[in-house]
Amino acid sequence: TEVLFRYNFLLKYIFKEREIIMSKLIKSFFSLLFLISFTASVSAADYNLRMTMNSNDQDEDYDGSVVFKNYVEAASNGKISVELFVGTQLCSKGAECLQGVSDGSIDIYISTSGGAAGVFPYVQVLDLPYLMADDRIAEDVMQGDFVRTMRQMALKDSGDTIRLMTIGNTGGWRNFANTKRRVAEPSDMKGLKIRTVVADLPQELVRALGASPTPIPWPELFTSFQTGVVEGSKNGITDIMNMKFPDAGLKYVTLDGHAYMGALWWMNNAKYQSMPKELKKVITDGFYALQQATFASPKRKSIKAYEDFVAGGGDLYVPTPAQKASFKKAASPVYDWFKSNVKGGGQIFDALTSAVADAEKRASSAYDKDL
Repeated sequence: TEVLFRYNFLLKYIFKEREIIMSKLIKSFFSLLFLISFTASVSAADYNLRMTMNSNDQDEDYDGSVVFKNYVEAASNGKISVELFVGTQLCSKGAECLQGVSDGSIDIYISTSGGAAGVFPYVQVLDLPYLMADDRIAEDVMQGDFVRTMRQMALKDSGDTIRLMTIGNTGGWRNFANTKRRVAEPSDMKGLKIRTVVADLPQELVRALGASPTPIPWPELFTSFQTGVVEGSKNGITDIMNMKFPDAGLKYVTLDGHAYMGALWWMNNAKYQSMPKELKKVITDGFYALQQATFASPKRKSIKAYEDFVAGGGDLYVPTPAQKASFKKAASPVYDWFKSNVKGGGQIFDALTSAVADAEKRASSAYDKDL
């Protein structure tokens, strides 16, 4: 009996071990099958694009990139795949990222004008104040020959390696915000310490309005408001609320809308030119879809941001047309400074102001027909 018991026990043990081994083999088989399938799906694409943004998945840059990815992969029938890299996985600063685009380690990168100014200084034309009245004008301008002019300038200066694909929006419009008082006139800016980036143009603008420019890195701005190192900034409302600047004392926002917060989307030109014409069209249409998404996203997100700012005790002020005109007059010396001191400044300034004039004519004609 004892022998029989031990024999049955041994058989059960052997069968149990066999089941475990078979289970592991089956799992390994399906894991391998999945890996092969995944690899095949990736390798099935003729072109893989590495697309990066130094932001997060709450940003309109990310919204646009998701629209681009979905459109391009579908419209190309899988011939193009797009990998999204959010944050600083591939690069962390404008010059570094643009170098990556130039040498082909990065296929697509989005920058602000400030982020690209070290390589293409004339992109700061987007930071010149009070040249575009509203979204209707700005969005018209960003879809026309002004962008093509900037594209040709960037291609020439990069040795045909970096191609500007489109200009969208990232954060709406820049407005003056501060911790001290309501700003209704240029004279109200006098003496305020306004945070700027290191670039010359924003500092010249702040000086022209009688304030004191104070370059501060973005990650240090919250603490700088708390300690009084700076007393104001030039930001869109979504950035203000996302960074919780009201908690650091930022209580006054003047909706002067002095600059359109353009998002410049760059692509490795060799990768673009390597594609057949029909896939170039897919890429071009993908960037159009991306642009439209970034036009819309800040408008939606700013609604709640403004509501939250006011609910928290913030003061929003909209300048009258006369007050806005006085801001533009006070800032006008910056235009001549830009044309005289920035390489390519005169050419790109003329391209922008000409495009704005054409857009205003189209808008006026549309109003005549629609009103």
